[in-house]
Amino acid sequence: QVQLQESGPGLVKPSQTLSLTCTVSGASITSLSYAWTWIRQPPGKGPEWMGVIDWNGSTYYSPSHKSRTSISRDTSKNQFSLQLSSMTPEDTAVYYCVRIQGLYYNPMYDYWGQGTQVTVSS
Repeated sequence: QVQLQESGPGLVKPSQTLSLTCTVSGASITSLSYAWTWIRQPPGKGPEWMGVIDWNGSTYYSPSHKSRTSISRDTSKNQFSLQLSSMTPEDTAVYYCVRIQGLYYNPMYDYWGQGTQVTVSS
């Protein structure tokens, strides 16, 4: 069974960089046709797609946050990570890591982590 688990700080100060890691079990992040994404949901708002890394290590980012976002991976640990710089209180949200099946033709968000709350406050 595929499982994703987010880890990282629950509290970040303004202007700091957020670093979150998603540990994947039951599937390899280098498996063909799968991609791995970060989605967040601010309080009272809908989900917001942040970016994705595919099985080949190619990355794509939301235009809204491209200048502040970086997604990377550690294939030896079967993990992928999100870095979001220059954090502000508007970045407060629950952050999810998610697997995408069929990224380039018929994307399906099939496995989700439980989500981790990140609060930006001094």
